[in-house]
Amino acid sequence: MLKGRLGLETARVPHADRHGLIWLSRGNLYVEDGTLRFRTTGMDGLESGDYALPYQAISMILIGPGTSVTHDALRLAARHGTGLIAVGDDGVRCYTALPLGPDDSRLARRQARVWADEDGARLSIARRLYAWRLGEVLPHQDIAVLRGIEGARMKETYRLLANRYGVKWQGRRYDRAAPDAADLPNQAINHAATAVEAAAAIAVAATATLPQLGFIHEDSANAFILDIADLFRDHVTLPIAFRAVGEAQRRPEQSIERHVRRLAGRTFRDGAVIPTMIDRIKELFDADDRGGHP
Repeated sequence: MLKGRLGLETARVPHADRHGLIWLSRGNLYVEDGTLRFRTTGMDGLESGDYALPYQAISMILIGPGTSVTHDALRLAARHGTGLIAVGDDGVRCYTALPLGPDDSRLARRQARVWADEDGARLSIARRLYAWRLGEVLPHQDIAVLRGIEGARMKETYRLLANRYGVKWQGRRYDRAAPDAADLPNQAINHAATAVEAAAAIAVAATATLPQLGFIHEDSANAFILDIADLFRDHVTLPIAFRAVGEAQRRPEQSIERHVRRLAGRTFRDGAVIPTMIDRIKELFDADDRGGHP
């Protein structure tokens, strides 16, 4: 929408005054008499029925499996700045997102400014990410050294968590050409990492930050998504993976991917993982809900 066109830009409810996310699945999102409605056969926490949605008070609608969306619903959401993202159950996959986000670009501009300062602010952000992950501020100023320290500590983290969950651990091994050839724990970690990266992609889309501009990861088009996902590797990704291995050993009739997806969805929902990721992104760039400094 062009800024100020017919006064629509200023007529929208600011995102700081809206609720964050609403999850919908197994139904039809449509418009009737100018109202956004959702007709569903039922989902967790929502009985079957036909519901009117306060779309002007919602920042983003996450559309789960079994949901169809009419053209009128897309138009109405775009007109009022309400984002739509197609996701897997509980956000364990992120399939597509419309380019709709907060009211302005200040958070993305802050990200771009600090990223462009390669030897100063960019390194400071990377060190903050490592401090959050490792529980201490490391004195090192070389990103390669920081990566090496993090890699060494992760080897020990894998071993300790595997012991905690009673999983036989023989080291991290992953062949991209044959991902299913890995042992069960490594397969589970791969699937869990994919799920957590999907949650991070939703958080990045919700904050309208730039997925390409990472501070630890660099080459990937989803570098910043990977930065955020890695913040949750120790206490979300790996526990999901190792717990899934235990479930798969008890119930081998289901694939390891299915066990991981179910555990990941439950963890995301019960632990408010995606809202926590959104808060982390804002904290990373010292931004409050209205785009200013705390």
